[in-house]
Amino acid sequence: MLILGLTGNIGCGKSSLSNIFKSKNIEVIDADIISRNIFEDNLLLEEVFDKFGMDIKREDGTLDRKALGNIVFNNEEKLIELNNLTHPKIYEKIISKVKEYRLKHKDIILIDGALLIEGGYLDVVDKLLVVTCNQDRQIERIQKRDNCTKDEALSRIMSQMSQEEKVKYADYTIDNSYSFEELEIKANRLIEYIKENWCE
Repeated sequence: MLILGLTGNIGCGKSSLSNIFKSKNIEVIDADIISRNIFEDNLLLEEVFDKFGMDIKREDGTLDRKALGNIVFNNEEKLIELNNLTHPKIYEKIISKVKEYRLKHKDIILIDGALLIEGGYLDVVDKLLVVTCNQDRQIERIQKRDNCTKDEALSRIMSQMSQEEKVKYADYTIDNSYSFEELEIKANRLIEYIKENWCE
């Protein structure tokens, strides 16, 4: 089984690329979904409230993700604190999913995660795919998706490892600065290459 890691910075179109893999019947382990669902763990949630204050707690007791995001995106120390709480739980769930798919004898699985490099997943994946795009397009996409200012978009970009640094770890890269159709063509080429070279 080939474990392909997919990573890329905010606004580069990682989810769009992940969806193309899904459409080709490739199993995807989505670290973003897992990281959202881990806050269903009440013990972890209480730790997060203790660490970041009650301003991030909604009246119904759930997490105000936007309020938490505003804290960590503007403060590297706070981001590290949050990651230290959440990453071990996310890692555990991802490894469990990998084992599950291995037992089902899947040829290829994709681990889709923004922090595969930073989170220590390079030992888990066999190959790493990094999706990139030019910064103007990145800012435009973040502003449209998150309804935020250009400065807020830039702040989110700057809180991450640079694209140039991520590419140093890549086995494959796809530039997603253009249309979805172009992304699809590039992704399909890569999928065919992987199937020919890695699958029986």
